[in-house]
Amino acid sequence: MPIYEYECSACQLHFDRKQGFDEEPVAVCPECQGKARRVLHSIPIIFRGSGFYITDSRNCGAGKKAGEGPPGKKAKGK
Repeated sequence: MPIYEYECSACQLHFDRKQGFDEEPVAVCPECQGKARRVLHSIPIIFRGSGFYITDSRNCGAGKKAGEGPPGKKAKGK
């Protein structure tokens, strides 16, 4: 079960509650009976390993123009 953080708008008390996903959020402060609201926090994202640069996901020939052949070969023409 996740633990949620709440804050009272009247007395600024911060408290935690272990609740299931289907349970209703706490609406009343346990100290002063004021209105409580759930505090939301941002979650950090950590990228590990290779594959996060633009050059990691491209092959060697991705930047060539259409009609160009491999290097070292000349196109046939008059």
